[in-house]
Amino acid sequence: MNIYTIHVTDREGNSHTLEGIEGWRVMEIIRDNDLPIKAECGGACACATCHVYVAPEWQGRLIPPTDEEIEMLDEAYHVEKNSRLSCQILLSAELDGLEVTLAPEMD
Repeated sequence: MNIYTIHVTDREGNSHTLEGIEGWRVMEIIRDNDLPIKAECGGACACATCHVYVAPEWQGRLIPPTDEEIEMLDEAYHVEKNSRLSCQILLSAELDGLEVTLAPEMD
């Protein structure tokens, strides 16, 4: 069981270093560490309430978004070029140290 680290900036600008097991969804790691992420669909790519911004230096390391993820992001608020759904990012050795910021909540 390989454990890796991600760095999450919350909506107040506070940085959190979290550990997760290889293969876990970034959304699960954020949620299980009691950070304020709704993740209403539980990782089914059906809601966009786990929207995050990926730091520029990490964008090219992620698997490109699926059409389904792009459609969900079209329904999200405050979407930027570096927006992703954290339920669609699986932790791996290549993503050890990943930096994301929680997007503003949908009003």
